[in-house]
Amino acid sequence: MKSIYPCIWTNQSAKEAAEFYVSIFPEASIQESNPWVTSWRAGNSKFMLLNGGPEFTPSPALSFYAEFPEVGLVEKLWEKLVEDGKALMPLGTYPWSEKYGWVQDRYGVSWQLTAHPEAPPYGNYSPAMMFTGRNFGKAEEALNFYTSIVPDSLTKFISRYGEDSPSQTGKINHAQFTLGKQLFVAMDSGLDHGFQFSEGISLVIPCENQDEIDYYWEKLTLKGEEGQCGWLKDQFGVSWQVIPEHLSRLLADNSHSKKGLETLLKMKKIEISMLSQ
Repeated sequence: MKSIYPCIWTNQSAKEAAEFYVSIFPEASIQESNPWVTSWRAGNSKFMLLNGGPEFTPSPALSFYAEFPEVGLVEKLWEKLVEDGKALMPLGTYPWSEKYGWVQDRYGVSWQLTAHPEAPPYGNYSPAMMFTGRNFGKAEEALNFYTSIVPDSLTKFISRYGEDSPSQTGKINHAQFTLGKQLFVAMDSGLDHGFQFSEGISLVIPCENQDEIDYYWEKLTLKGEEGQCGWLKDQFGVSWQVIPEHLSRLLADNSHSKKGLETLLKMKKIEISMLSQ
């Protein structure tokens, strides 16, 4: 399958945000831009920004765990991201990293910056899910659920809270798993953070054909919730987009682009054949 990638909902600031990110992250560039979305890439990671409006905002429940090889680069990125944003965990030295900090930037997007000597120069970027509040204790269930659905997925490691954290003992404090080619992070937190997953950041599954769309839609909507235009929420509240990988090409076809867009807006699960008429 094609790599899963994140979509960040913005209040009509997709291109502005993309330009900001490519100006600070190493080896980053804008891939495409139109009135609806702007996509940018850093190293091997793709990000899509959507001009949505004020309806949704990103939540720290889904942040980006970003590893870089040099402490100096982490410090430089922190300075840029915290400007007009806010620190969620101060930049400093922690048991798991010589330099780590959790920051929410000016666009509401959260980044966990960490120094890791084996990271490539352009960095590693992994969507990180925090299971807190009503979701506390569900990180392992979610990890097992996701890896059972996506082919060629695996759990890389699981670290658990010990007895020194009685209210969280045995729960996941940090786990890494792959879904296809994309690395993800999962963690539980018994603290009252006051946030949950939101449509502000969704995960896009680009599908090659209708069979793939049908498969992921059925699996992810189990105990979840169907949305419009290929969007859905799974049983944990995480938002996904199950779309054809060539959706933009279908809608850009001048012979039926307006009709195709009107048809798309009426759909829940996307039916490729209806967009091609």
